[in-house]
Amino acid sequence: MGNRAGGRRTGPKCIAIVGPFASGKTTLLEALLARTGAIPRQNPVSSGNTVSDHSPEARAHAMSVEATFATTEFMGEQFTFVDCPGSIEFSFEAEPVLAACDLAVVVAEADEKKIPALQLIMRKLDDLGVPRILFLNKVDKAIAGVRDTLKMLQPASAVPLLLRQIPLRKDGVVIGSIDLALERAYIYREYAESEVAQIPGDEKARELEARFSMLERLADHDDQLMEQLLEEIEPPKDAVFDDLAADLRDGAVTPVLIGTAERGNGVLRLLKAIRHDAPDIDATRKRLGAPEGNATVVQVMKTIHTPHGGKLSVSRILSGQVADGSELWLPGGDMAKVSGIYRMLGKDQSKLTAAKTGDTVALGKLDAVKTGQTLTSAKGGMKPLLQFEPPQPVFAFALRPKERKDEVKMSAAIQRLAEEDPSLSLHHNQDSAETVLSGHGEMHLRVVRERLEGKNQIPVEGHPPAVPYRETIRKSAQQRGRHKKQSGGHGQFGDVVIEIKPLPRGAGFQFTDTITGGVVPKTYIQSVESGIRDYLKSGPLGFPVVDVAVNLSDGSYHAVDSSDMAFQMAAKLAMKEGMAGCSPVLLEPVMKVEIVTPSDATSKIIALIPQRRGQILGYDARPGWPGWDVVEATMPQSEIGDLIIELRSATSGVASYRAVFDHMAELTGRLADEAMNANGKAA
Repeated sequence: MGNRAGGRRTGPKCIAIVGPFASGKTTLLEALLARTGAIPRQNPVSSGNTVSDHSPEARAHAMSVEATFATTEFMGEQFTFVDCPGSIEFSFEAEPVLAACDLAVVVAEADEKKIPALQLIMRKLDDLGVPRILFLNKVDKAIAGVRDTLKMLQPASAVPLLLRQIPLRKDGVVIGSIDLALERAYIYREYAESEVAQIPGDEKARELEARFSMLERLADHDDQLMEQLLEEIEPPKDAVFDDLAADLRDGAVTPVLIGTAERGNGVLRLLKAIRHDAPDIDATRKRLGAPEGNATVVQVMKTIHTPHGGKLSVSRILSGQVADGSELWLPGGDMAKVSGIYRMLGKDQSKLTAAKTGDTVALGKLDAVKTGQTLTSAKGGMKPLLQFEPPQPVFAFALRPKERKDEVKMSAAIQRLAEEDPSLSLHHNQDSAETVLSGHGEMHLRVVRERLEGKNQIPVEGHPPAVPYRETIRKSAQQRGRHKKQSGGHGQFGDVVIEIKPLPRGAGFQFTDTITGGVVPKTYIQSVESGIRDYLKSGPLGFPVVDVAVNLSDGSYHAVDSSDMAFQMAAKLAMKEGMAGCSPVLLEPVMKVEIVTPSDATSKIIALIPQRRGQILGYDARPGWPGWDVVEATMPQSEIGDLIIELRSATSGVASYRAVFDHMAELTGRLADEAMNANGKAA
């Protein structure tokens, strides 16, 4: 005990601010920047004028839709705070950011409905190994006691929550806090530094009880402290602070501080705790597995395309330094030259000549560099320190510009947006000739569309992507197809007899021939197959045909007039006439769906599945996720398009799903008629 933490870590630090949607992250960032003098005053979120509200989309929806970086100084040291979006739809944005941060400040409140969202965030921090402090916000509005609140929040955290402050109340109103490590009271003053005071006599017993609970938890990792507690010896304050810092850095505890960010209350104590307890770049570099040595190593956290400055790669300098004009190697051996180094304060940038170890800066004009990549001065580059796998998209729409002349412009704009947000995916559906944009929720893609129309001035229109319906047959048929045309000179002649049969579901297409006696020369048999395959692209119901076998059994030819084209036409004609008598039927894709949901919403999820023509296969506890379930079902793809909206509505915005193709199933009646009419075919 006494030097477990090895003292305060100095140097530039990078701190992520995370938490559930509407927990007060942006408000806390404003309070931190105002308290450190980076901005003249704290702007309320409702003003639409905060550092994080630099995009019109954030202002329009009153929510953070991308990570915002802001560098400031406090007590002679540099801190970069990163306000990360709270909505699950934008959560992937935070992954490359969190990985390169030294510490996360988790903003939470006494709201039981937000515990599943808090659990998702805590789990991500666990996966990345990022130490964290929990800032219990809106403490002035909390009805429950702070220790009862911690009991409520603890299931969201695999790491013990350690109460470091308790509220100080007068006439039932929170007027300040008591720091359990310092044994000192702080009287809140709105938007100003708190007033230091003695602990009131009537609060002393409560403070001693809470302090002892804190020391007991710290003693789990400090034998000397345990002995002192057993012998009722008061431990030195310096040793208590050392244990707090050591356990935080080791990820053994999550210290909990309290306040109300909206009024700037508790912010200075949070800043001082970060300054004293947070690990530094050495710990982050070790956690990421960065190599030892003198080489410069840079981790790219986010990509931004600015209207006038071009592409910026916001990066953490893990080791070495970067100067304007420095050349850095990308993974794979390509080289990029830095053109401009900038310190970030939301949308504002100030130019630097160089950046040193620990700095978080934006590097200009690294056109080939992507978010999540690791750059180095070592010749030939190095393997990326991190591998990020975006979650499976859960919402999509087909997109096209309102004016055809904007097609190339739209494609380029989407590529830039996908660089900024790697969780977006874009693909071209050849069957429907649609450009399909996929993401992580309706709001996620709404923001993309707004950026296309606002930032890029490209009017677009979107609609749900086409469902890949297919058709097959229930009966067999035999049909002759004869193509004969005479127009002077060589004519056209092809004559075939085919047998059409249904195949088991999933068998695809099979072509055979039982030609004897050369009635159809071998040179034309492949032409017959080509004509049949061409017809199968759109059957009598207007959709591609599957699970069909066709046998060429007979036919005839003309020595002069027969040709490849003539036999292709004869085959198409035979298929067109024969398929109508084979009882064609529509097939729809059915997906196997795995839904993850908080357990208290499982009954709602199970109830909505049959409403979407789904069949429940079963449900069980989600392994390793207390308080969560996994529901498995099959569901037609046509019912999944907006499923995520209903799932999120039923679960305070946290449920998600994965879907994989399972099988094709017959579709008849009204729904089949609607599908065919939408495809331009009469039922």
